[in-house]
Formats: sequence, C-alpha cells, structure tokens
Amino acid sequence: MMFKKILVANRGEIACRVFRTAKKMGIATVAVYSDADARSPHVLMADEAVRLGPAPAAESYLKAELILDAARITGADCIHPGYGFLSERESFARACADAGIAFVGPPPNAIAAMGDKIESKKLAKQAGVNVVPGFLGEIADTDEAVRIAGDIGYPVMMKASAGGGGKGMRLAYSEQDVREGFEATKREGLASFGDDRVFIEKFIESPRHIEIQVLGDQHGNIVYLNERECSVQRRHQKVVEEAPSPFVSPEMRKAMGEQAVALARAVGYYSAGTVELIVSGADTTGQGFYFLEMNTRLQVEHPVTEEITGLDLVEQMIRVAAGEQLSFGQADVGINGWSIENRVYAEDPYRGFLPSIGRLVRYNPPQSTDASQSSSSPRRRGSITHVVDGADDIADPDSRLRGNDGESEAADPQAIVRVDDGVAEGGEVSMFYDPMIAKLITWAPTREAAIDAQVAALDAFEIEGPGNNIDFLSALMQHPRFREGRLTTGFIAEEYPDGFHGAPASAELLKALAAIAAFAATAEADRARRIDGQLGKRLRPPAAWTVRIDGRDHDVAVSTDGISVDGADLAIGLDYTPGDRSVTAELDDQELTVRIARTRSGFKLTTRGASHVARVLPAHVAPYAAHLIEKVPPDLSKFLIAPMPGLLVRLDVAAGDSVQPGQPLAVVEAMKMENILRAEKAATVKAVAAKAGDSLAVDQVILELE
Repeated sequence: MMFKKILVANRGEIACRVFRTAKKMGIATVAVYSDADARSPHVLMADEAVRLGPAPAAESYLKAELILDAARITGADCIHPGYGFLSERESFARACADAGIAFVGPPPNAIAAMGDKIESKKLAKQAGVNVVPGFLGEIADTDEAVRIAGDIGYPVMMKASAGGGGKGMRLAYSEQDVREGFEATKREGLASFGDDRVFIEKFIESPRHIEIQVLGDQHGNIVYLNERECSVQRRHQKVVEEAPSPFVSPEMRKAMGEQAVALARAVGYYSAGTVELIVSGADTTGQGFYFLEMNTRLQVEHPVTEEITGLDLVEQMIRVAAGEQLSFGQADVGINGWSIENRVYAEDPYRGFLPSIGRLVRYNPPQSTDASQSSSSPRRRGSITHVVDGADDIADPDSRLRGNDGESEAADPQAIVRVDDGVAEGGEVSMFYDPMIAKLITWAPTREAAIDAQVAALDAFEIEGPGNNIDFLSALMQHPRFREGRLTTGFIAEEYPDGFHGAPASAELLKALAAIAAFAATAEADRARRIDGQLGKRLRPPAAWTVRIDGRDHDVAVSTDGISVDGADLAIGLDYTPGDRSVTAELDDQELTVRIARTRSGFKLTTRGASHVARVLPAHVAPYAAHLIEKVPPDLSKFLIAPMPGLLVRLDVAAGDSVQPGQPLAVVEAMKMENILRAEKAATVKAVAAKAGDSLAVDQVILELE
C-alpha cells in the first residue's frame, strides 16, 4: 500500500526535490526545520512543518529523536533521509522500524556494512570487487600512520572512516604531510561524523572518479543504472558530474555494473545506492577500476542519471520502501543522450575558493525547460532602444539594430535546462550548513551540446550577495581539456595551479563586449537627454565611443544602421533598456547573454566565465583620461587577514616569533572545514589581534607582521 504522508529529514534543495515527487504521487508532505530555516523554501513548499531546534545541525537536523517526534505529531507514515543529513542513519532506520514508520532507504544492516569504509572494503573484497591496496585496520597515532604510509608507498590518502562529501580527507606525498594532516583528519572526522578513526590507502595518480548507480527492491531484484563521471573535484569535493562517462566503454560499464550489483546483493541491499570507484585513466584495458566506498543513500548528482534513463529515483525509492517490485529489469535500462550537472557553491573562486556566506540580495536562476518548451519557444529578437542617428526624435523602438538579417540558432533546440535548488531571493546562505546554492543540470543529445547548454545557462544565472563559483564553472565548461573528456581528479589543481583569475576571453568576445558597452552607454545618454526641465536644445547622444576593456582601447561607432568596432562592422543584434541587468545578443548565429552592471565610468560585463570592467567615454573625451591620476591600493601584505567568516580554531604563533614562507600561522574553521593560513614571506610577528576561539568576520585582522 502506498504511503499517505512523507517527512523529509533534511533541508534545502533535497527536501524540495523529494516534495516535488511526493506531490506528483499524491503523498502529503512534512518539512522539519531549524531556526535558521524557518522561512526557507522547503518549509513553505510542504503541507506541514515542524520546528526542530536552534540553527546548529547538532541541535536540530542531527537529533533523530526530534525528527521521530515530528513524524509522530504529524502522522507521517514514512521518512526520507534526503542525502543522509543524519550521522547515525543505521540507528535511525532501526528507530523508524520500532516506531512503525517506514524508512525510505536501505535496510539498517546494509547501512552498517557499507557505512564503515574499513569494513566495507573487506566486504567488497569478499564479494569479488576490485579494491585499492591499503591498510584497513585502526591506526593508533601519528607515528603508526607514518610507518603505514611508508609501507604502502607515497602518495597515500588518509580518510576518516565515516567520512563523506570531501570532509575528513588528506592527500600525503611525504612523511611531513602525514604528520601535519593525520590529526587534522581525525578532528574533521570526529567533528563532522562523530568518529575519529582514519584509514590509509594507496593514492592512484591520474585517477578518474566514476560511480555506479544501483537500485534494488525488497524482492531481490537489483539493477545498475549506468555510471556517472565525477572526476572534476576540488579538495575532494565534487564540482561537475556527468552521465555517461566519456571514458567508459560498454564492456567496462558492464563489468563495473555487475561488480556493483554483486556487492549490493552481498549485503542484502535495496533502495537507491551508489558504488564509488577509482579508475585508472591510463589503463585502456577497462580492468583498472577499484572500489572506494558505497553510499547508502541518494547522491547529490542523481539528476544526471535521471536525465539519461528517464527514471525518477526518488519515486523509485518511495515505491521500494512501500514494498513494490521494480517495474523493469537490467535489459530495460538504456542511455539516452548526455547530461551534465554543475554545483553552484557559495564560495569565492577569485580568493582561493574560500567559503562565502550572507544574504542572497538577488537570486535569479535560468528558467528550467523541457524538450517541448525548448523547441517551441520563440527566440529572443533584438531591437534598438533609445538610440538616434543625427535626428532629434528617437528611432522606432521596434526597429532592429544588427549588422545582418540572418536567423539565429542560439542553442540546441532539444537541450533541457533543469535547476534543483532550495533557496530564494532574500534568503541567507548560512555558516551552519553546506555551501551549495543550487544544482544546474543540462541534457542534450550529445555531450558537446550538453556542455554548450551549460555555458549558456551559467551566463544567465544571476546571484548577488555571497560570492559564488559561476564564473569558474563556466570556465570549466569551456576548457579544451574538459571538452575533450581528458579528466582526472587532479584536473582543477593541474589546470589552475595559481588559482582562478577568470576564463580567458578571445579577441572576438572582447570586441563584442566593447560593442555592448557602447550600445548601453548610448541608451543611457539618450535617456539622460530626455529628462524634463533642461535648458536649451536637447543634445544628441554620442555616436562615437572609446571603450577600454582588459587594458585595450576599442573605437566603437553606434548608429541605427549597426555597430562598428575598430572600423569593422560587427554582425550583432541586441536589446538594452537602461536598468536591464542582462543583455542577450545575437552574435555570429549564436546567443550571448551578458550580465551588465553600471560603474562610475562604464559597465561591468560578466559572461563566459569572467567579469570585464569596460570604461566607456565619448571619443572626443577619451584622450583626456590619460591625465587622470590612478589610485594605488594600500599594501595589506603585512597583515594576516581572515579570508572568510569562521572560527579561529588555533593560533600557531605569538608576538615576536619569526616565521618563514609556507609556515602555518593559524587555522580557521568554516562550514565544517579547517583552513590552514600560512605565511607568504619571511617576517616577524609584530602584534596579535585575535585569539583561539574567536569568531572572525571576513577581512578581520588576525595578526600583523613586520
């Protein structure tokens, strides 16, 4: 019998995701929330909502007894754990059974067997699954960790036994790395998962991270739903996922899938789960894959599997929990097209990807589409607004400003855009929870088209308030190595060794941006000349502009006949009315969406993974700009400044101490991750302005050097 009411023991995006499916199935919904989430979208979306407690997860979402009480109060007959916010899901699943409430997930024994990374590797080996060489026993202290790492051979990976989501993991290339990172790994494991055990295994260089989605019912039927490529990671946190993998052959897919099913069967698994594998990208035989862990829950990246299989995994989980059999077998599982997911995080890629919190002053994601909407929606048509050419009256506002008359094929009309989120404009990205703002998913018939759809959707994604990684994601999508599918888990570290400074812009793109800036300036000038009460005859807006962008000047002429840049006509069509936050231009038979913001002397233009500040001056005024004195920013190198809001866990130096480049100075914890702040140069500590235990604001001075 199908359930009547479902409670989701989680928050944000995944709670909204489950509620959408539950409502489609006719199941009533119950949300739980902390004080920080009292007005969050998942609370407003549910039929009922129950307060759990204060903002910290340990006092609200992680308290199983409070969630069970909420289920009893509301009469919920099943509980979905979401992505597994509860740290003790095994005991929670048992408690649900004792209370007569169905748990929408695997049986407790399977959770226990796979939840311990050490024991799960032993079970995987017994089930005939390939495993990575390593030490699976408990490690007593740092000295023993150093000895074990030396026996395995560097590099090695230290992992918290109960870890996940990139937390509690350290890569060590030397004994010094082990000595510095072992205790930090233990602390992160204890703080995030209540378990400080650590295991060590061989790190496979040039690896790919590929996972197999499995789904089973309570009648012994288990299938694998193809693979997902999750190799693009930063600090072991997934950033981009796609399905299928550009590396996996049909034979390899079958071998990995069958091993994943064998493991699931060995532990009596049912519901949705993921078997994660580390794959050697250098091994072309298809045999170089090894078991990492099994996640006994729904994964964040599940939408890409849904997009290529046509299955609703949340619905399947609910039906399995209700005792239904799978309605399909392995032979029915196919691959339709290609899907890519980008995780939009509240972090600043221009400042070393440091976490960012704060209010979403503006949140405007690209519109989700389906295939029918994409193919039937009319393309945006450009028109000239507020532009004159030698006449006092404005040109026809519906006239077309473009250098060609051809039609535009902006993007693959079959592409699908999907946004899974749990935030809203005016809401807050809190320091208490995961920094993910949204998931952007695209589907298209081919990988290249799915990537192009991502670039276009990221251009249209508007977020103001906390820092975000939209530019970085767009840069990844445009990167030649990514587009070729030559991926490893070290992709980001290898391609951005000096950090991220924006995606490179081609000369053609910069000319287009110069044209857009001049066009917008013309529209602004035309509006200004129409203000009532001015003395004398209305002035005509300038038609000739000098646009400086990325250090180079461009001569731009704007008229009703079109736009020229540096003396050459530009085939471009666009709309702009003063106050618009974005411009969509048709350029060379493609659409280019540019977010635009006014600056003192021009515009800030953001598109294709970077922001460009354009100084726009009338051509007869521009030469005088060379006489302006440039303001020199103050030298802050003598200060150690908090790069993010967080807790000062440890201060490693005192006033008068001498420090060397690379030496740890302090440890700041933000969003459950410890960040080591190091000296950039040799110096002496002049003064200390903070102490361990202090809550730091972003850009707060911790100490001064001399």
